[in-house]
Amino acid sequence: MFKSTFMSKNREPEMPSINILGPGAVVIGEIQVNGDFRIDGTLNGTIQCKGKIVVGSTGKISGDIQCQNADFSGEVTATVKVSELLTLKETARFSGDITTGKLAIEPGAKFSGTCSMEQSGSKELNFPPRTNDNQSQEKP
Repeated sequence: MFKSTFMSKNREPEMPSINILGPGAVVIGEIQVNGDFRIDGTLNGTIQCKGKIVVGSTGKISGDIQCQNADFSGEVTATVKVSELLTLKETARFSGDITTGKLAIEPGAKFSGTCSMEQSGSKELNFPPRTNDNQSQEKP
């Protein structure tokens, strides 16, 4: 299993990082990351990501995906759970089942499967709600 949280000398986790599976690389198994993850290679298995997953135009995933946000430009055959926004870019080829808060499909993207829209931050996805420091707070 691959985890992106590294421990410093005093054993506290460092800030989440951006992780990359490069072109030509193949991973078979399970990936868990706290930061963002970009896939330009091939993943056959499961990925759980607390950040954003980007599948580049050369990227391929077959398996299960769970994340906060996602942009797919490559080939994905999976069961996908995205707590906020999933975007299928023009070159995306998707087949499978989607559960998401919001779905955007660009013209040219290929989509075959089912989609269930749920509220953002769904408890089923087990992700903490995302905070936006720029939002104004209501006063009672």
